[in-house]
Amino acid sequence: MSANLASFLNSLASPVFRRSLVAAGALVLGVAGQLQAGITVFAAASTKTALDEAAASYQAGTGRDVTLSYAGSPALARQIQLGAPADVFISANPGWMDVLQQEGLIDEASRLDLLENRLVLIAHGRNVQPLDLETADLARLLGEGRLAMALVDAVPAGIYGKAALTALGLWPDVASKVAQTANVRAALALAASGEVPMGVVYATDARAEAGVAVIAVFPEDSHPPILYPAAAVADGKMAEAKAFLDYLQSPAAREIFLRHGFGVPEQ
Repeated sequence: MSANLASFLNSLASPVFRRSLVAAGALVLGVAGQLQAGITVFAAASTKTALDEAAASYQAGTGRDVTLSYAGSPALARQIQLGAPADVFISANPGWMDVLQQEGLIDEASRLDLLENRLVLIAHGRNVQPLDLETADLARLLGEGRLAMALVDAVPAGIYGKAALTALGLWPDVASKVAQTANVRAALALAASGEVPMGVVYATDARAEAGVAVIAVFPEDSHPPILYPAAAVADGKMAEAKAFLDYLQSPAAREIFLRHGFGVPEQ
């Protein structure tokens, strides 16, 4: 046996080498475990129908679990600020993502504009006449009824809705008739159940609910563009979060989002 070979074999048996091997194995197992453990996604309530399907497709294709937590964007952002264990955040407007970015709570490099949407006026039932928002007396049409909207000063759908109604000159007359809800899906539910005659929601929400009809689409120039930014949370499982974000930009996921009525910005 040559001296070099003997020296090499002795090094394999050394405590230092064994500790290095164990450490390397633990690192590999740790990364693999992280990828297999799955992630938690905090997402705006309005993404639920489409994102449920997209996440199921991702899980089926990768074997990795995705836990979805839906609520209004401000509630989710505040939970992340308080240290909730999220890996991905999908907001219904850029403002709340901006807040988290400024506080260093998301990975800025992973941020992207994932989806687009439209704002619509809905009514309970299916056989309802459409309205011209430029000429309609919305307050009179509501009568004693209420207009369901997400929180108009906090939740994106409510903020967009208030901006649109204000731009159309309708807000002063309907403000006192607004029934505010914690998120846009709750506003949708009020209209679908008939508890209120009308509501302001996203087009995708209306599409997902058989109990309502779209009676008007708000002009795009009556409110800021409706964009859904997504990003990995800074303290989350970064590799897995980025893998999921990559999937959400894939042709398969884009097809799901488009089918549910979302727009998909060019990346």
